[in-house]
Amino acid sequence: MSAAPQTSMPTRALPDRSQRAGSAKTSPVRDLLALTERPEVISFAGGLPAPELFDLDGIRASFDAVLSSPAVLQYSTSEGSTALREEVARRYTEDGLETAASDLIVTTGSQQGLGLLATSLIDPGDTILVEEPCYLAALQTFALAGARVVGVPYAGDRLDLDALERLAADTAPKFFYTVPTFQNPTGRTHDREARVRIAEIAQRHGIRIIEDEPYRQLRYSGDALPSLAAFAPDHVLSLGSFSKVIAPGLRIGWIRTTPDVRPTVTIAKQAADLHTSTIDQAAAAHYLLSGRGEPALDRIRSAYAERRNAMLDALPDVLPSGSEWNRPDGGMFVWVRLPEGMDAAASLGAALAQDVAYVPGASFFSGTPDVRTLRLSFTTYPPASIREGLSRLGTAWAAGG
Repeated sequence: MSAAPQTSMPTRALPDRSQRAGSAKTSPVRDLLALTERPEVISFAGGLPAPELFDLDGIRASFDAVLSSPAVLQYSTSEGSTALREEVARRYTEDGLETAASDLIVTTGSQQGLGLLATSLIDPGDTILVEEPCYLAALQTFALAGARVVGVPYAGDRLDLDALERLAADTAPKFFYTVPTFQNPTGRTHDREARVRIAEIAQRHGIRIIEDEPYRQLRYSGDALPSLAAFAPDHVLSLGSFSKVIAPGLRIGWIRTTPDVRPTVTIAKQAADLHTSTIDQAAAAHYLLSGRGEPALDRIRSAYAERRNAMLDALPDVLPSGSEWNRPDGGMFVWVRLPEGMDAAASLGAALAQDVAYVPGASFFSGTPDVRTLRLSFTTYPPASIREGLSRLGTAWAAGG
């Protein structure tokens, strides 16, 4: 049989990807994963909970219990499980922020919640304000939404509130995005005075605040602080998550909405995925109501406090002379600034050669980066491994890395 005749057909180039997609930064944490998969590498790069602290038996028991009903395998409402929302609302109210189940929309992790708010609030070209430096995945989300992102700088360990006031007046932003408690990447926390002023600025200039609180329950020292929503209830949209306090694989988060945006966010949720996994929501609600959650969280906090202390105790002996770092009251991260003339990204290769990794800080900036900065996560490893990893870092830096 003869071959089919070949015909010459003109072809046209495929369309380019969207400008918004092209403007989103890659994540250095994800890029480092392939380099740090070797078991001998101690990685301070990822903000990963410690898997040995997951309450595997309790979570398994909750899944077994809810699987007694076929309803957990059915489609559900976009707003989320009533039982789960009632329990989250109860916890907010117990914490001093009156909340009803109807105020909440369950999301597939708080990252989806951030994406839904970006879809609901941002038109291409809109200005938004963020902390500088900022959670990288938030910067990616806002870039994909087509926002003009303007960073509000820090003055030392405190947000420059005068700059926030000025930018709120000059740029007419759609919202100010903040991680007010144990921020990613810096571990910083806005104190009560700062929270009051941030709320006043939002009210005075008519802007919303997106308050991202995935680390709020991971406090190891100091007193708990009120939510920003307590000071400006009509202006604040709050994001929460069980990823850091139960397990990230559940992918359960939520948005605490305000009445004016709730219908729009609900439609965005419907368009995104109809609803979050029904069985995961049911298991999470069962787990929270079982009484196992608080003892498990106490164990997590105790272990993480010990790990934070191990890192802070070791840093003076391994960081180059002239380095600066903070001492967070909770969360997962320590923020380091190397001495003048050093570049954290340029030094990463020498660290990897010593089988240790960190995240250079430059990618967390929306504007001009501080190349001397880096983020260290202390939650993934026990204290002995933290000390060993930091010793390797010290060796890398001492060798001129």
